[in-house]
Amino acid sequence: MRLAPYSYDWIDNLGRPSPRDLLGLPEPTVGDKYTTAGRRQMGRIVSLEHQRELTGTILGAFMSYLLVPGEHGTTRFLLKVVMNPSRLVAPALSVGDLVMARRQLLNLKALAEQGPRPTTR
Repeated sequence: MRLAPYSYDWIDNLGRPSPRDLLGLPEPTVGDKYTTAGRRQMGRIVSLEHQRELTGTILGAFMSYLLVPGEHGTTRFLLKVVMNPSRLVAPALSVGDLVMARRQLLNLKALAEQGPRPTTR
C-alpha cells in the first residue's frame, strides 16, 4: 500500500503502473506515509498489527485492511472504509470507492496468489 494505490493506475497513479514486486521496504510503523498516488506520498498509517491489520487515513477517510485466517490454509482479506461525507456527496463517493476498492482488492489478490518471485542477478 505504501508504494501505490493498486487500483486503476490510470486514475490514481497518473498512468504509472503499480509495482508488481516487493521492493524490500522496511516494516511499516504508525506515522509512516500510507500510500503513494500520482507520485506523491499521501496519508498516514494510524494503526497496525504485524501481519494482521493496517489502518491508514487519507483525505478524511480511514481504510482498514485485515487478514483473517481461514480453514485449510486460506486467508480472507477484508477492507473497511469509514468517512463522514456530506449527504450530497456520500452516494457518489460510495459508488466510486466501491469500484476503486474492488479493483485494488483484485490486484492485491492476484499478487498474493502469484507468491514471491525469485530475484535474478
